[in-house]
Amino acid sequence: MIRAVHSESTITVYQAYSPEIGLPAVREGRFPARWKRDRMTWIKPSFLWMMYRCGWGSKAGQDTVLAVEISRDGFEWALRHAILSSHVRGVHPDQNTWQRQLKRAPARVQWDPERDLRLQPLPYRSLQLGLSGEAVRRYADEWTVAIRDVTPLAREIHSLVSGGDLDSAGQLLPQERPYPAPDDLLAHLRG
Repeated sequence: MIRAVHSESTITVYQAYSPEIGLPAVREGRFPARWKRDRMTWIKPSFLWMMYRCGWGSKAGQDTVLAVEISRDGFEWALRHAILSSHVRGVHPDQNTWQRQLKRAPARVQWDPERDLRLQPLPYRSLQLGLSGEAVRRYADEWTVAIRDVTPLAREIHSLVSGGDLDSAGQLLPQERPYPAPDDLLAHLRG
């Protein structure tokens, strides 16, 4: 199951960049020219998984945390065209077929343990969606609706967690809820 902040037409995903990329993206509402459209980029619907990945916005090159609102149509296109990032017996016919599909797929999915406020693993998984080729270009040029800087929020929540005030920290978290993905959208991505 995917948990995310979403509306009828959009879903919010998170990424973290250096200020040289993140701040112009927020200012312009789109990724700047220096953002590489020819590289794979990973988007995460889970705020806490992003905090785990970027260390609450403290890691070098990941100190500007972005909430990127994208179209649900685009997000679902990526899921329909994605393949699991690792071979899973029973999901893929065989290792060679999976490798061929992986090379051609514009998106890949990884399911990693969701995180709690202390960034400890939870017993359920969170989606990470890797975009490359056509998917990266669509993400940057077609699907992106808005980009917000949530670095101050990340730091405020982290400060509360560090001070032991988990209740206040939890109240500030983005309200992620189950994403209404039809079963056939994720059937090929169960790992």
